[in-house]
Amino acid sequence: MEVFPLLLVLCFWWSRTWDSASADSIIHIGAIFDESAKKDDEVFRTAVGDLNQNEEILQTEKITFSVTFVDGNNPFQAVQEACELMNQGILALVSSIGCTSAGSLQSLADAMHIPHLFIQRSTAGTPRSGCGLTRSNRNDDYTLSVRPPVYLNDVILRVVTEYAWQKLIIFYDSEYDIRGIQEFLDKVSQQGMDVALQKVENNINKMITTLFDTMRIEELNRYRDTLRRAILVMNPATAKSFITEVVETNLVAFDCHWIIINEEISDVDVQELVRRSIGRLTIIRQTFPVPQNISQRCFRGNHRISSTLCDPKDPFAQNMEISNLYIYDTVLLLANAFHKKLEDRKWHSMASLSCIRKNSKPWQGGRSMLETIKKGGVSGLTGELEFGENGGNPNVHFEILGTNYGEELGRGVRKLGCWTPVTGLNGSLTDKKLENNMRGVVLRVATVLEEPFVMVSENVLGKPKKYQGFSIDVLDALSNYLGFNYEIYVAPDHKYGSPQEDGTWNGLVGELVFKRADIGISALTITPDRENVVDFTTRYMDYSVGVLLRRAEKTVDMFACLAPFDLSLWACIAGTVLLVGLLVYLLNWLNPPRLQMGSMTSTTLYNSMWFVYGSFVQQGGEVPYTTLATRMMMGAWWLFALIVISSYTANLAAFLTITRIESSIQSLQDLSKQTDIPYGTVLDSAVYEHVRMKGMNPFERDSMYSQMWRMINRSNGSENNVLESQAGIQKVKFGNYAFVWDAAVLEYVAINDPDCSFYTIGNTVADRGYGIALQHGSPYRDVFSQRILELQQNGDMDILKHKWWPKSGQCDLYSSVDTKQKGGALDIKSFAGVFCILAAGIVLSCFIAMLETWWNKRKGPRVPSKEFQVLIQ
Repeated sequence: MEVFPLLLVLCFWWSRTWDSASADSIIHIGAIFDESAKKDDEVFRTAVGDLNQNEEILQTEKITFSVTFVDGNNPFQAVQEACELMNQGILALVSSIGCTSAGSLQSLADAMHIPHLFIQRSTAGTPRSGCGLTRSNRNDDYTLSVRPPVYLNDVILRVVTEYAWQKLIIFYDSEYDIRGIQEFLDKVSQQGMDVALQKVENNINKMITTLFDTMRIEELNRYRDTLRRAILVMNPATAKSFITEVVETNLVAFDCHWIIINEEISDVDVQELVRRSIGRLTIIRQTFPVPQNISQRCFRGNHRISSTLCDPKDPFAQNMEISNLYIYDTVLLLANAFHKKLEDRKWHSMASLSCIRKNSKPWQGGRSMLETIKKGGVSGLTGELEFGENGGNPNVHFEILGTNYGEELGRGVRKLGCWTPVTGLNGSLTDKKLENNMRGVVLRVATVLEEPFVMVSENVLGKPKKYQGFSIDVLDALSNYLGFNYEIYVAPDHKYGSPQEDGTWNGLVGELVFKRADIGISALTITPDRENVVDFTTRYMDYSVGVLLRRAEKTVDMFACLAPFDLSLWACIAGTVLLVGLLVYLLNWLNPPRLQMGSMTSTTLYNSMWFVYGSFVQQGGEVPYTTLATRMMMGAWWLFALIVISSYTANLAAFLTITRIESSIQSLQDLSKQTDIPYGTVLDSAVYEHVRMKGMNPFERDSMYSQMWRMINRSNGSENNVLESQAGIQKVKFGNYAFVWDAAVLEYVAINDPDCSFYTIGNTVADRGYGIALQHGSPYRDVFSQRILELQQNGDMDILKHKWWPKSGQCDLYSSVDTKQKGGALDIKSFAGVFCILAAGIVLSCFIAMLETWWNKRKGPRVPSKEFQVLIQ
């Protein structure tokens, strides 16, 4: 660790003996600075100037002040300078230096019995680590610690416990000794917290670039998740550069929460850190109580503080490091102690000390001077400067500042609490914005258009697009309750999201993974793969897979009257009529009845056929057959005709009054077993992946998925699948196709189709659900889930559902044809065939009548037969 020493040797050179010391004595103060701290010369000049003007303290004493600079990385050089000043007769040693040189100066002071006031300093404003100076209970310990001990371990543990963090990463710069928070790491490890460490190099841009070049997408996503909770242990300049780089490279999002801990962070640094950061920021720094009375701010006890230093608006006062404030107060403390010694006339002069001579003896008055310094105290720029029994300054006060979640720049910083070793944490660190109050938070929402979940509503030309739908209603309900605002946009590729070959995600999920959106909402289903990279709220609607098919068109059957019998049955009946008529004629020809020739009931073939037909259609007629064989055959024929006519009458009535539709596809199993209707889904969608995983799983018991996968995967999925759901719906409407998709979406399409040309089938088991996706580890997940459960419990969610899926729609969802009837009455279409048969009979009769007329005219006038003449006579 780079040593940043500042050696102040307070040397008193007496020009004459003790008796005349009060008259014209001169106090000479020499200071040794590190080369990098030349600006601190002003601090001592200001302190000495205040002392010279404060007659109540020094009265007529005169102080001279000189400064030299050395290499702070060389402890030997610091000790050598101290030895040279000891030769001039120093009475106290004040060092503002790093830990490496502090141990050497402590040994030198203990050997020479010189009071040593140690002001620990860190490099370039980096947080301090404990020096671990050797302490003993003996009287040979002459070192006093002006700055209080390092309490970073206690403060960080208390704050992290208050925030209930379970996973975090600690970033520290190259100048920080990570052993300084070893106690904190040990305690959180015992509590089961997951803590990672990463050193921040000087070239931060190169470090970030290396992360993107060396990490795979899965590792980068896990790294982004780790960055949500981080502690920065670094100087303000490095912290500002680091925050700028990670924000510009999109490594963090608005749900991150970072803690910056450093004793030396000015107000200007705080404002700059807040301006560059996003998400939530907590800053822990050391602070000093300021008197509330303005008139007393520049007066501490019996001395006046420089008007420049006591003015909080003065740039010099704002940029002063804490080490310099303690140096200022240390000069005041020593001046008080030496003045008290002079007043009490208990001064112990000393001969020049030598670090080289072996026989050099320590200062005899060192213990008395040390006790005087320990018993003294001063109220200065750092508050009360005093020492405890262990030789350390117990007075320390940490201030905890913070912002809330929000992306607006220039957001205010408020004081969350304070911490002291005595009282512990005083204040609440709970972020009230996530306690059902997210006022001022603006969320960026990514979506995909999908009816009825998200749709573009009509808007006036030139104005931003407005969105509506079931998911938008749910989002508005959350927004109205929690108070946040949102900006919505459609995912660039119009996809929900699936993993790519290189491990990245596209679509809506990809917008969340790459931190371009805070939440994603649409008809987005909760799947294991998606939940590995993003977080989901509890489901706000159940999900199941459905199938959209085109409703069968109802055709007009003019010969519905013939439908009760099959064509083959009609042919058999017609053949039976001809056969029975022929048999009746043959039986009567073999055994002719006794009838007069020319009688109307003569047993000609024509009359036999006509008689058999008349009896079949139940028209009756005179029975001219008297033989037993003929009567037996006719009795069997009449029984046959009775059964056939009765069956026809009953079947015709049922057929014409009740429309029975039996679709061949009533379930997903039916769809998978048939090949007449091709079917598919959206390529690379959740449904596609679900069928693929089930279909390719050799342990899957249901063969339905393997059959479906063979159909969907034809030509590597390009034959039967579509790129968007709307394309699948249009393909069903204008072609022979079945579309497998979300049942809720398909039901909405079927209900609102103006032609009622669709019907749906689906799975009644809801194995998944629709949820709101958030960035991995988002702080909004729990509060969103809680509000969704409240909407479901009080019935508001059902009201939103009925708005888009009404119980009574204009179309029947589950019938393959339109089954609406008008009171059970038969229409003209059902009997069109009967009228056609009657019309054909009339036309045929007229045609035969014309033929008979033509034939009779050709034969001439008809001469009556002799029998007819006799009968007339």
